[in-house]
Amino acid sequence: MPLHTTATRVTAPAQRAETHVPRFAVLTVALVVALAVTVVVSLGVGQYSLEPAEVIGILLSRVGIATPWDPQVAIATGVVLDIRLPRIVLGLLVGAALAAAGTLMQAIFGNPLAEAGVVGVSAGAALGAAASITFGAATLGLWTTPVAAFAGGLAAVFAVYAISRSGGRTEVVTLLLTGIAVNAIAGAGLAFMTFLGTAATREQIVFWQLGSLNGALWRQILVVAPLVVAGLIVAFAVAPRLDLFALGERTARHLGVRVELLRVVVIVVVALLVCAAVAFAGIIAFVGLVVPHLMRMAIGPAHRPLMIASALGGAVLLAAADLIARTAVPMADLPIGMLTSLVGGPFFLWLLVRTRRRAGGWG
Repeated sequence: MPLHTTATRVTAPAQRAETHVPRFAVLTVALVVALAVTVVVSLGVGQYSLEPAEVIGILLSRVGIATPWDPQVAIATGVVLDIRLPRIVLGLLVGAALAAAGTLMQAIFGNPLAEAGVVGVSAGAALGAAASITFGAATLGLWTTPVAAFAGGLAAVFAVYAISRSGGRTEVVTLLLTGIAVNAIAGAGLAFMTFLGTAATREQIVFWQLGSLNGALWRQILVVAPLVVAGLIVAFAVAPRLDLFALGERTARHLGVRVELLRVVVIVVVALLVCAAVAFAGIIAFVGLVVPHLMRMAIGPAHRPLMIASALGGAVLLAAADLIARTAVPMADLPIGMLTSLVGGPFFLWLLVRTRRRAGGWG
């Protein structure tokens, strides 16, 4: 083989990697800027409107950097810090969790259609949470609902993985049919919990089915934040192994990856992230499907940068969706799950057709 040909083959991957580094850096900066702008705008928009400078002044005053100059500072500070900011922070955590969970599911299933809402993991987590509310469980205090959601999500993701895997790969049709079945079972369970519950619990179950950030509290964030942070840390840590996993299970084993352990860890992390998202925000579908694909198209398939970009992208998407949910209809709060489904549904259909064409048929 000619020497120059060998050199070309050796340097090509390095050149491709070099081209992805600036692209990842540019995307990260753009997402951070978009996130900051969305948060500031969202904090100022509403029935009690504030200018961006006023919002920034209130935020800076909270950390002792500046003093707000608004004469009605007490009201404005209460609106920003006690009503709007908890909702936005919860949205950022939920968006990052769902996007990271989608990235992990697509990696471990080896299928671009895997997503917590599509395959029923979110519905399983919601069923667990609804059961804890209907039966009035309070064994673990504020942690009771997240733990019940974790158990439901974990059972759902293990069931989906066990049923849809065959011969070391996941069939598209099997994955979708498994998701339909899990969603149907969870939906029946939610209907049964609605039948058994009181008027108050029925309202909460309906809330879980629609998805909303309305009524977010700081004490809820104190529960969700540790779960999301822990899940994102583990996801970031296992990301390089997911790159090897993508080469095939046999190749990954030869390269030192403990495949079965990696599977279990990823499945548990997915359930952890989904339960954190579902516990206080309800079912918000398609975030984990849309965001990882857009980020992958922008920076490539390497999982460590993809995980960072997806978490940021999920946070931006949900913050923007919540801003629209609060302001699109005067004096009303649209279900955020409905908005993400309006965007994610057509994207899912496009992705399904694209996957079918590439595979030359179903499966």
